Amino acid sequence: MSSTPSPECTPPRTLTELFLGFLSIGARSFGGVLPWAHRAMVEERRWLTPADFTETIGLCQVLPGPNIGNASIVLGKRWFGLRGAIVAFLGLMGLPYCWVLALALLYTKWASVPMVSAVVTGVGAAGAGLFLATAVKLGRPLAGKWTALLLIAGVFAAVAIGRVSLLVVMPIAVALGIVLARKGAL
Repeated sequence: MSSTPSPECTPPRTLTELFLGFLSIGARSFGGVLPWAHRAMVEERRWLTPADFTETIGLCQVLPGPNIGNASIVLGKRWFGLRGAIVAFLGLMGLPYCWVLALALLYTKWASVPMVSAVVTGVGAAGAGLFLATAVKLGRPLAGKWTALLLIAGVFAAVAIGRVSLLVVMPIAVALGIVLARKGAL
């Protein structure tokens, strides 16, 4: 991942801009943060290129914790140091934290109502659709890279079909990815 922005990118200029950017992502991200994060950081605010977003998310997927939460910390640190990491994370998590607490209180009271159960099921389906749409967006920079596609297929086959633990698959996939990237094959 490059620490210097590409000419078509304009990283946030102030901590306030960083906070408000991640606040908007957190505020709009029920059912999945990744689609909104991509839209906000790449398409709307142009903080990152699609390739840099994909690289950042790739790094954050191998770290423990939520991907976009990790990305907020990584990007905040990249642009503003420790203060940026804290500000970005608080911006991302502030509103959803309050909303989840409020919804948990409401859900415990109304969970047995069939309409509430139907709404929760519908939200889950919408979240799955958002996830798939984002996977397609993230895959676009890799479209012509056959070695990357083979690595993706291998990881999918091992985890989804072969039921091999991620604890085994991820270190091997990361090592292969590093070797292939150094050879210029990715």
